[in-house]
Amino acid sequence: METENQTSVLEFVLLGLSEDTGVQALLFGLFLLMYLVTFTGNLIIILAIISDSHLHTPMYFFLSNLSFTDICFTSTTVPKMLLNIQTESKIIIFESCLSQIFFYILFGQLDNALLTIMAYDRFVAICHPLHYMVIMNSRLCGLLLLASWLVGILDSLSQCLMVLQLSFCTNLEIPHFFCELNQVILLACSDTFLNDLVIYLSSGLLGFIPLTGILFSYSKIISSILRISTTEGKQKAFSTCGSHLLVVTLFYGTGLGVYLSSTASQNSRKNAIASVMYVVVIPMLNPFIYSLRNKDIQQAFKKLRNILSIKEFFSQV
Repeated sequence: METENQTSVLEFVLLGLSEDTGVQALLFGLFLLMYLVTFTGNLIIILAIISDSHLHTPMYFFLSNLSFTDICFTSTTVPKMLLNIQTESKIIIFESCLSQIFFYILFGQLDNALLTIMAYDRFVAICHPLHYMVIMNSRLCGLLLLASWLVGILDSLSQCLMVLQLSFCTNLEIPHFFCELNQVILLACSDTFLNDLVIYLSSGLLGFIPLTGILFSYSKIISSILRISTTEGKQKAFSTCGSHLLVVTLFYGTGLGVYLSSTASQNSRKNAIASVMYVVVIPMLNPFIYSLRNKDIQQAFKKLRNILSIKEFFSQV
């Protein structure tokens, strides 16, 4: 089979979710709507937290960063997909493909890290409420966020450097709507043992350790809630972590579902469809989940709306 060195690879072909021309308009409208809802919903969460001083706490600090990460995570893949459908072009150059891989892994790992930190935050708030502000001080919050970025950047960089070492076959069709790392590696004609090893190691360490931390935190949280004598107290304690628990379940549940479907099925197109849940739907749902029963966020929304109404009034005067 003919090969090309990575320096001469000019472009890949993203086959997308379907090659049926009849559904392209439907896919464009659906994904544009989901992207706009994701972008707007998460942006409103960020602005509401910034505008309300009562929400300047560790929990909402990390929630605003999670919303920012979700915007970036979705923006890494969906705009290019929409552009390809609109222009009826499936081409993505090698450099852009590598950039997609880098930012997709970076913001995926940031999501993972932030959910773990938020679980620890809830553990401290419920299990050690009297020491909460002492433990979750601004310095620790800043260090945890910085560490999350550094780990994400190092993981993304290592994966991209490994891809640069590969030589690719002349068939450069990716049965996906973005440059998914595993699909790109499958197109290589050179040995991919080290690439696979790095993926398994990073997935194991950066997946297993955070998940273990989350499970440990919630085991302690549930144990503490069960020791509360009053029903009202239990409901209040659970309401502070219920939204986060639901997001964690969706994030890891869909991620595990995509992984299992990819190992059980050799149909890459079906795997691409399954990954839509993980890449697009979960970031879209997060603002609704965190604001649905959260009185603090709802109150912040009202304040933000009043601020915007006042600014609009003065702009018209």
